[in-house]
Amino acid sequence: MTLFFTIILVAASVLMVLLVLLHKGRGGGLSDMFGGGVSSSLGGSSVAERNLDRLTVGIGVIWFATVIALGLLLAYQN
Repeated sequence: MTLFFTIILVAASVLMVLLVLLHKGRGGGLSDMFGGGVSSSLGGSSVAERNLDRLTVGIGVIWFATVIALGLLLAYQN
């Protein structure tokens, strides 16, 4: 069971990194430092951005639940 949750945690972690990197820079951060501030904003978030936000939050919840489950499994393992 621990192996299953470890695999889920690694997959969720990789997905979180990729999803966060896909987000559009809001300015003043690392994205501006590497030339991300060159693009113009069209005044509002698009449907794709909202879906990306929802997906990121969903993967974050899965990641958090997996960390808690692994912690409980390892704490009460005999």
